[in-house]
Amino acid sequence: MNYLSVENLTKSFGDRVIFKDLTFGIDKGDKVAIVAKNGAGKSTLLKILCGDETEDSGRIVYRNEVRVDYLEQAEKFDGNKTVFDEVLDTDTQETEAIKNYSKALKNPEDTAFYEKAFEQMNITNAWDYEVRVNTILSQLKLEDHYQKLGELSGGQKKRVALAKILINEPDIMILDEPTNHLDLDMIEWLEEHLSQTQATIIMVTHDRYFLEVICTTIFELEDQTLYKYEGNFSYYLEKKAERQEILEATIGKAKNLMRTELDWIRRQPKARGTKQKARVDAFQGLKKVATQKIQKDELTIKVQMNRLGSKIVELHRLGKWFDDKKLINDFSYVFKKGEKVGIVGPNGSGKSTFLNMLTGSEEPSKGKIVIGETVVMGYYHQDGMKFKPDKRVIEIIRDIAEYIPLAKGRKLTAAQFLEMFLFPRDMHFNYVEKLSGGEKKRLYLMTILMKNPNFLILDEPTNDLDIFTLSVLEDYLQEFEGCLLIVSHDRYFLDKLVDHTFYFKGDGEIKDVLGNYTAYREFLKKEVSDEREKTKKEKISAGSSQNQDKEKSKLTYKEKQEFEALESEISALENERDQLMEKMNSGEEDSQSVNQMAIRLSEIGALIEQKEMRWLELSEYV
Repeated sequence: MNYLSVENLTKSFGDRVIFKDLTFGIDKGDKVAIVAKNGAGKSTLLKILCGDETEDSGRIVYRNEVRVDYLEQAEKFDGNKTVFDEVLDTDTQETEAIKNYSKALKNPEDTAFYEKAFEQMNITNAWDYEVRVNTILSQLKLEDHYQKLGELSGGQKKRVALAKILINEPDIMILDEPTNHLDLDMIEWLEEHLSQTQATIIMVTHDRYFLEVICTTIFELEDQTLYKYEGNFSYYLEKKAERQEILEATIGKAKNLMRTELDWIRRQPKARGTKQKARVDAFQGLKKVATQKIQKDELTIKVQMNRLGSKIVELHRLGKWFDDKKLINDFSYVFKKGEKVGIVGPNGSGKSTFLNMLTGSEEPSKGKIVIGETVVMGYYHQDGMKFKPDKRVIEIIRDIAEYIPLAKGRKLTAAQFLEMFLFPRDMHFNYVEKLSGGEKKRLYLMTILMKNPNFLILDEPTNDLDIFTLSVLEDYLQEFEGCLLIVSHDRYFLDKLVDHTFYFKGDGEIKDVLGNYTAYREFLKKEVSDEREKTKKEKISAGSSQNQDKEKSKLTYKEKQEFEALESEISALENERDQLMEKMNSGEEDSQSVNQMAIRLSEIGALIEQKEMRWLELSEYV
């Protein structure tokens, strides 16, 4: 069943054509990813599909009554609303019932309102919906449901927006970088959730494991055209390589034939017959094919690295805490040349604080950091660089250096260096404010690397970079001879690069796990398994102790009488509860009577719970 049809879609900004005559369709249940280089128009296409941006020409047709929700890269919220209000900001009977029930729980004295809210939850069958709301908010670590949105960080706001879409369960989810601002546990949960959902998904993401597991179709936006690949990310890479090989072969044949035809044209007189003119026209088409350029994703960076001595960075009994919150406790480590270390752990566990201490912008609470004399640090932090909007791209590089020293004594001009970083000449004099988010991040990365660091710290370097830039950046970092320290939620990136992993567990504890991200996940599984085994043994030990206690002591005569009486008392209370519920639901009682019954129901519930606990306690010795 077709959910979305797009015909001849064209969009440009001034003289720059973003894409032209795009035509495609998306069916119910499809899980589609759009991949392209930064600045090629991925986010623009999503905005047009959602109506947040206007197309120059073309048609977008959704099937009637299909519900569409859009996750933007940056959300705009009313700061006075709470998390709970925002995720339930839909006009349905279920959400209205949950809101009222939530208010009733906060004001239990108003028994009339409570009973009405309780009845509304039953009538609308909103209990399952409430469970979904609480589960999703919990998985995305939005624990304080009544926190004002104005008090949240940018990452928390993004998670609220994502939670809202997942709770609403629209027919089509349009997701722009859904894994940004999620920690690794959240990403893996979201991956599983989206794999199981029946919703149709259209998304842009740089997370290659995410693409591999979820997507059934890949659309590549290249040269203003959309190429469709029916399969996951691995299939797309394989078929794209085949397409490029065929194109290269076609261009090669066209070039050989063009030489023959060009020689023929030069030998012909000016006055030509009909057949000759047809051959000349065919030559023009041949020339168009032969002069095509295939852009390769090559980022050849051979920046000269400063010499690194034997003493690099040493951490001696490092500690850091804020008030009562302990982030790092008594951590020691000596970095060695060529090490590539990943840093993982839940948000707020101290990862960024650790990096800030290494770079000197944060003081440790205890211990010391010793940095070798030859160490030149390069710190790429997730907030990025604050470029002046009136600056041009090439001016950013020239402000640092006119010439960039490379390995083996060679040099590059600022313009040549920009081209190596996939900024073509026609972009050099663009204003920085005109760049896409990913292009700004790539430019910022250039400013770090051109300073020739030998101890490179990357805090979330993969956010907003396209998968092509990521691939070539990984190739460069694999050849990097200095020390590399990476904080990232990109599992593929960590798997490909790091030798071992610092796992920030929380409460100040840091584990050094040998291996990459996959090794870290195996370590976690073993840790959970060991913990379960330990708990199981403790329970067995506790049960054995209880049995010994049971053998040593029996019920007194008075306790036996109490135990026998409890069963009839609990049964009587349950009968009274059922009778009261029946009267309250009959609609024959006045409001004063209903209020008194509600108060008694509350008392009965507490009494039943109290007597059942006592019954269980005494039953151990029967």
